[in-house]
Amino acid sequence: MATVLSPDICVIGAGSAGLSVAAGAAAFGVPVVLIERGQMGGECLNTGCVPSKALIAAAKHAHAVRKAAEFGVIAGAPVIDFEKVQAHVRAVIDAIAPHDSAERFTAMGVKVIRADARFTGRDTVAAGEYVIRARRFVIATGSSTVIPPIPGLADVDYLTNETLFDLKSLPRHLLIIGAGPVGLEMAQAHRRLGAEVTVVDMGKALSKEDPELADIVLGQLRDEGISIFEHCRVLSVEKMAAGTRLNCETQTGPLNLEGSALLVATGKKGNTSGLGLEAAGIAVTATGIAVDRSLRTQNRRVYAIGDAAGGLQFTHAASYHASLVLREILFRLPARENRDIVPRATFTDPEIAFVGLDEQEARRRYGPVEILRWPYAENDRAQAEHNTAGLIKVVTTRRGKVVGAGIVGKGAAEMIGLWSLVMSSRLRLSDMREAILPYPTMTEIGKRAVIAYYTPLTRKPFVRAIIRLLRRFG
Repeated sequence: MATVLSPDICVIGAGSAGLSVAAGAAAFGVPVVLIERGQMGGECLNTGCVPSKALIAAAKHAHAVRKAAEFGVIAGAPVIDFEKVQAHVRAVIDAIAPHDSAERFTAMGVKVIRADARFTGRDTVAAGEYVIRARRFVIATGSSTVIPPIPGLADVDYLTNETLFDLKSLPRHLLIIGAGPVGLEMAQAHRRLGAEVTVVDMGKALSKEDPELADIVLGQLRDEGISIFEHCRVLSVEKMAAGTRLNCETQTGPLNLEGSALLVATGKKGNTSGLGLEAAGIAVTATGIAVDRSLRTQNRRVYAIGDAAGGLQFTHAASYHASLVLREILFRLPARENRDIVPRATFTDPEIAFVGLDEQEARRRYGPVEILRWPYAENDRAQAEHNTAGLIKVVTTRRGKVVGAGIVGKGAAEMIGLWSLVMSSRLRLSDMREAILPYPTMTEIGKRAVIAYYTPLTRKPFVRAIIRLLRRFG
């Protein structure tokens, strides 16, 4: 006979979103059940953000060795020990894993169940030997790579983010389907570690980014020797003696590509199968679970957050979602998702980061807008480090309200946090003008862009007349 549990909250999924809800609720002494069928920490820790950034870090060191001569440091060509690179990746995961472990959450007072979870009714979930009847449920089951229906793909050995970090040797020639953030981050990392890399995409590379910013990234990737084919449709995939062949169609005609390994990076879809959502009266869309702005499903007892909700698929967005549902569940305070204040970042080199509205979206919402730019090349720190490729682009209303900001260049992902704060706190350009930033730092490009907004005031006759008048008083 199943054991019945009646916690206040039942969380399904122990990735970033689910762990944040469980930890937050447990901190207030609220009874929580956390169900996870796979690895604690979810995709981010085991197959996503953490291993990918660890691999990127190793690749950056290899690239730095190659570029050392520009600074008068003669180091020679780097020697890549790929097994040690992968050992570094695994060590980073292992170092973080205890923070997300079942033992840690059990010590916090959370009941952790390692089993599949399935709704058996609108207010009941079955998991292993337990039946859980909770006041509120939170679905945080993450997402998985969408595998496109390409003829022949199922017959070849292809990689996804779930298997890429298990490679024992560096691919000689890595083919990548998908020129989004994951595809291009991994393309550059493997290229810098010594692989030949070719990327294909049926649309525009970095299609969700501002074209002005994206072109700077794509130019750098091509300069490093990565072949990127845009508007390239993969018609079929074939297994070859030495790897895989892609048969493609481009705007200029047929294109055949052969490589030793294939990575599929064509986007992600929320994990919903096997959850028994129909029994709970929960609807599913093409990308994940249907939710309203409060992240509630059609079943008012149930929330869906993070990648499972099919919207913003970032770890920091998952944490943001967790804070919103905790606000509603614990304190009965209204909480509404505001996607305008959630930043995104692609960790290529140069990085690209954005928050808020781009030019077109801002004009549709506010009418005439101001676009402020400042190049990295006019930043002293960028010159000192030979990181002059890039710019900041700030979108404001005519009255100085910041409605969007994009940065491409060294440290863009770090700097976009400041502009996320500006957006969430509803600060204006005048507030940024008063900020004192340390010199020399990359963050100064933001303030220089803001000062450029006020530069025309120095040429206005009315302003100059006031200054002349004031000067007469000594």
